[in-house]
Amino acid sequence: MPQPKPLARFEFEETEEGYVLTIGAEGGESLTLEVTPEQMDVIIDALNDVLGGDDEFEDD
Repeated sequence: MPQPKPLARFEFEETEEGYVLTIGAEGGESLTLEVTPEQMDVIIDALNDVLGGDDEFEDD
């Protein structure tokens, strides 16, 4: 497995079909991926799990 590099770029752009995700590492080229709305939901759920939950419901 290659040595991990620090994250330099991370952005989403909304399209008619879903999203375009661009990820880039310091000193390296960027990777651009098409992301469906369903995949975006999975990404959001995974981030919420790592970050400890969904802030939207903390005040309820």
